[in-house]
Amino acid sequence: MAHRRVIFHIDVNSAFLSWTAVQLMQDGHQDIRLVPSVISGDPNDRRSIITAASIPAKKAGIRTAEPVSMALRKCPGLLVVRGDWEWYGRCSKGFIEICRRYSPVLQQFSIDECFIDMTMRNWGEDPVDVAVRLKNEIRETLGFTVNVGIGSNKLLAKMASEFEKPDKVHTLWQEEVQEKMWPLDVRELLWVGKKTEEKLRMYGIHTIGDLAARSVGSLTRLVGKKFAQQLHENANGRDDSPVETEVQEAKSISAERTFSNDIGTEKEIDRALFIVACIVAHRLRRADFHTSCVSVFIKYRDFSVVQKQHQMAHPTNITAVILNEARAMVKDIWDGESPIRQVGLGVSKLTHENAVQMSLFEDPQLEYYREWDRRYDEEKAQNEDARLLAYERKKQ
Repeated sequence: MAHRRVIFHIDVNSAFLSWTAVQLMQDGHQDIRLVPSVISGDPNDRRSIITAASIPAKKAGIRTAEPVSMALRKCPGLLVVRGDWEWYGRCSKGFIEICRRYSPVLQQFSIDECFIDMTMRNWGEDPVDVAVRLKNEIRETLGFTVNVGIGSNKLLAKMASEFEKPDKVHTLWQEEVQEKMWPLDVRELLWVGKKTEEKLRMYGIHTIGDLAARSVGSLTRLVGKKFAQQLHENANGRDDSPVETEVQEAKSISAERTFSNDIGTEKEIDRALFIVACIVAHRLRRADFHTSCVSVFIKYRDFSVVQKQHQMAHPTNITAVILNEARAMVKDIWDGESPIRQVGLGVSKLTHENAVQMSLFEDPQLEYYREWDRRYDEEKAQNEDARLLAYERKKQ
């Protein structure tokens, strides 16, 4: 007898703010979740970017990714608290350990969310009852809340976890797609970015239901054949990707650029680095990987090769971070004048951990970097196999 597929997506509510609140309350401070408060890299730097905001802060019009200075103009009494990455890592580990006790088939999707496959773990229980027990255990044990989305695949489970928050359990079974998912704005569908949204709206596609009703052929004229197929499948709630528990794919990812004519200027080399960094970082994100080790090599006219690698403090998949690491290493290994025939960039020590670098908390360009990557990925998605995009990882 075939078992109905049951997937949970567990997502920490306002992770950085909730985790900071728990830490402060342990030291006798107020619960910052109940007052207008935000998390940033440096509370004393008004250029610092907000990475999380409490519900009262959001009601005051404050949004993540905006500078502290703008938030303070909206809410002069705003409480600004510094993020603590080491503490966040401990909270993430504790949350994942509890989820793993409910099912060993677990895929950590980011620092504050994961999927678990509960298909063979319910033992006749209602999945909603199990999910409520799971979220309550996390709240009572660790002091912060999560949303649990339940669905018949990963896409639907993740969509369900985004419904009303916080501390909620929601279902989105295949038979509930028409009622619960189709009325949503098309922007709410996973993988629909701003550029795709604009294209769809121009052709009268405003809801996920509008998108689901369009044929693949009509969508192909808008976004290309392969991305059209993916959008059509997802809008109809279909996703057959597995919950993957082990990193069995690539051990490393690399790209290189060979020149028909040798190059010898800093500007030419930097442009080549930019191109290969974009390729490598995109492959990382597509495969749901982060890297903590970047390497570069240059090949000279006589085919001699010089290379260097650097271990980073935290994993990343942000193009700008990888590119800056490569730039620094090239300055060390290139003499500044010898012609170069080939430039390569590689990443290794791959992980599924999403460790936002604390240095980037203080960088006003943080959201710009991420938005740039999102736009780049979206454009690439229109020309790539859709099956590799919905949580799929590159298979060897």
